[in-house]
Amino acid sequence: MRGRRAAIAAFVAALSAPTVASAGESDGRAYVPPASPYDWTVTLGAEGREEPLFQGSSRERLRPYPIFAVRRYGTPEPFRGPRDGLDVALIDEGKYQVGPVGQFVWSQRENADSPAVRSLGNVPWAAEVGIFAQYWWAPWLRTRTEVRQGFHGHHGIVSDITTDAVVPVGPQLTLSAGPRLTLATTPALTPYFNITPAQAVRSGLPIYDTKGGIRSYGAGAQARYLWTPQWATHVFVEYERLSGEPADSPLVTQKGSPDQVTIGFGVTRSFDIKTPW
Repeated sequence: MRGRRAAIAAFVAALSAPTVASAGESDGRAYVPPASPYDWTVTLGAEGREEPLFQGSSRERLRPYPIFAVRRYGTPEPFRGPRDGLDVALIDEGKYQVGPVGQFVWSQRENADSPAVRSLGNVPWAAEVGIFAQYWWAPWLRTRTEVRQGFHGHHGIVSDITTDAVVPVGPQLTLSAGPRLTLATTPALTPYFNITPAQAVRSGLPIYDTKGGIRSYGAGAQARYLWTPQWATHVFVEYERLSGEPADSPLVTQKGSPDQVTIGFGVTRSFDIKTPW
C-alpha cells in the first residue's frame, strides 16, 4: 500500500514539474540574451608600396601607406582589395556595403631625377574624401566604386571602379584579381599633367592643357594570408595604363611612361572594441 502511494506521488510530481516551469516562463519576463561584450572590430595596418615617383613617371619609389577599416563586431571580415581606401561600412546588408572613404596621395616630383621635371615644381600631397559602395554579385565576385573629392594637392573628383574575383585557397590563403578603371575631372588632373607657359619656359616642354575623363585602366592581383584570427599579411601588384589626355601629356610622352606599376606588401591587426555609449 505504501509503495503504491509513493508511486502515485512521484507520478503527480512529474506531471507538475513542466507546469511550474511554464508558469515561470509566462510570468511576463521575456528572455533577454546577454549583451555583446564588443560593438566594433577595428583593423589597423601599414603597407609599403613601390610605386611611380609621380603620376606618369617611369621610375618608382617606396612609400608607406596606412590601412584602416571598421566593421560591426561579430560580422565576417570583408575582403579588402589593393585599391580600397580607408573606409567604414555604415551600411552593411550582406551583399552590399556603403560608407565614407578616404585616400592619401603623396607629393609629386620633388625627388625627380630630371631637371626638366623638377623645374615644373612640386605638387603637394592631397587628401581625397568621399563615399564608397560595393556589391557582391556572388560570394566570389565583388564590384566596388569610390567617388572622392580632393583637397590641398588637387581639388577635383576621382572615381575608382574595381572588380575582383576572390578565391579562398584553404582556410588561410585568399587570392584575388580583376580589372580597374579610374575616372577624374579636370581639376583632379591639371596639377599632375598640365604644363603652363611659365613651366614650359623653365622645362623646355611644350604647353599642355589636360581635360577630365578616363585617367587610366588596368588590372591587379593580390595574395593574403591569415596567420591568426587577428594577424594577416598580403602582397599585391597593380598595373594601370594612363589613357586619353593624361597619357598625351609631354610629361608622360617625353619624361615618363604611360605604363604604371605598383608592387606592395602589408600587414594588418584586428581587435575588438566597445564604445562607451
